[in-house]
Amino acid sequence: MTDLEESAGRGTGTEGRGTLEHLLSMVGVGAVELHTAPEGLRTSVTGVHVLDALEPVIRPRELLLAVGVDPRSAHAVDVVRRAGEAGATGVVFGPGRPEPTARALQAAAEECGTAVLFRTAWCTWAQLVGVLRAGLASAGVPPMPATSGVRLGDLDSLADAVAALVGGSVTIEDTESRVLAYSSTEENVDEMRRLTILGRRVPPWRVAAMREAGFFQALWGAGDVLYRPAHGQDPERLVGAVRAGGEALGSIWVAAVAGRPLSPNASETLRAASRAAAAHLLHHRTHSSDSRLVEDAARALLEDRGSVEVLAERASLPPREPCAVLAVGTGSGRQGDDDPSGLYGPLALHCAALGHRVVVVPAGGRILVLLGGLERDPGRAGGQVTRLGESLAEQLSVTIGTSVKVGLGDVVPGLARAPESRRSAEQTLQALITAAGPRSVARSEDVADTVGVLQVVDALREVALPPRTSVARLRTFDAEHNGSCLVETLRAYLDHFGDVAAASRTLGVHSNSLRYRLRRITQVSGLDLSSPDARLLAQLQLRLDGDGDGTRP
Repeated sequence: MTDLEESAGRGTGTEGRGTLEHLLSMVGVGAVELHTAPEGLRTSVTGVHVLDALEPVIRPRELLLAVGVDPRSAHAVDVVRRAGEAGATGVVFGPGRPEPTARALQAAAEECGTAVLFRTAWCTWAQLVGVLRAGLASAGVPPMPATSGVRLGDLDSLADAVAALVGGSVTIEDTESRVLAYSSTEENVDEMRRLTILGRRVPPWRVAAMREAGFFQALWGAGDVLYRPAHGQDPERLVGAVRAGGEALGSIWVAAVAGRPLSPNASETLRAASRAAAAHLLHHRTHSSDSRLVEDAARALLEDRGSVEVLAERASLPPREPCAVLAVGTGSGRQGDDDPSGLYGPLALHCAALGHRVVVVPAGGRILVLLGGLERDPGRAGGQVTRLGESLAEQLSVTIGTSVKVGLGDVVPGLARAPESRRSAEQTLQALITAAGPRSVARSEDVADTVGVLQVVDALREVALPPRTSVARLRTFDAEHNGSCLVETLRAYLDHFGDVAAASRTLGVHSNSLRYRLRRITQVSGLDLSSPDARLLAQLQLRLDGDGDGTRP
């Protein structure tokens, strides 16, 4: 029997729900791990408090988050003792259980009767505060009678139960408009529901339109169910935000089906369902089956944070077998051009279809693929990575209708060195984008010269150049003379190694026009194109200034 079922038998009472046992069942081992509980798990929890070094107030029956306290220190033991004296339920320390200090913490805990817990490596302090408070809030929410029999975290069954009550189709979504579950209604569903379910997320254009119209602001700020009337082919809809402890967890959408109106009490039903769904969404978010935790664990591995063994187990990847990282991106590489949201779903599905052991991790304007369990032989492992990269570039380009480039990271012997493979993959992807050529897949050695130039340019970004260099004078001249393009001309000339004919073709002008511009460049800036030093500085500065005009990443 679940906690929801137990509480259903007690009506609206909350007895037994605001306990350490119930809270741990809500947040799961994905967020916090219990080390010792001398008073048992039925001890009451009424709140969460972050330890303040300047004002070290400790309240009874609360969980104290010992942020910044080294669990290996004598200070940690003192915090546990003071927490016990104040009647706190427990103290949560950062990741890891250091020995033999953990034994000292346990002894102090048993002496004063307070629990000791540890935050997991893949859950930040900020996230932990949110899920703990959400878990406490969900403990005080009575379930709907119709959903009390739903197993905790079974969102598909919850969607079916709500659909039966409201007489429509239901989708349950997270705060990023990704579909977590949907009811099994099949008859005459509208086109938007069909697209949303097939893509496992609301189409990006629809999300953008709703965001621009202020819909999400109204949804997350509303205290009631929102109603959207029928429009064209879109049936009437209801949507309710799911919250716990002030944190938005997701939303439940209800749509009319087959031209039939929703039940008369659909709004009230959805209002109650949204309250009951908080515990389910929280359970889904924080338990081991949640892909978000797997993704967070993989991200921690790629950023060299936390225990490799623990994170590897969470990500379901072998820690000591060869692995590699692939960096996947689209667009020109300019700020704002890349939107990885359209890549995520197709990429994950394609990797799964090929049978690879991977975790897909969004990272800014690109997506990282952590590929584990490769062949022990370096040659065969490299072949596996190359074949996957080529397949991804080809299939994804067709799927999303734009060029996809894949940087192949170096194969490394285990997950402990995954950050090295990530760096090489990202550098290779950036080199592919910078080169802007036909090649879509490469290893770092294939584009080593471009990678080297990018590294040199990055190293020089903090160098303060003289204010009146030749390139600086050209930029000033172009800015003051509308239509002047001397900087663009110089870049094309230098990029083509002084080949006037090739530079002219790139610029789309006659060779004589280019020669005239070169004379103007010399007159305006004083640049001596016969000087190797002047040419080198000019080309470096054009690369360094590329961010300003969008011509270079």
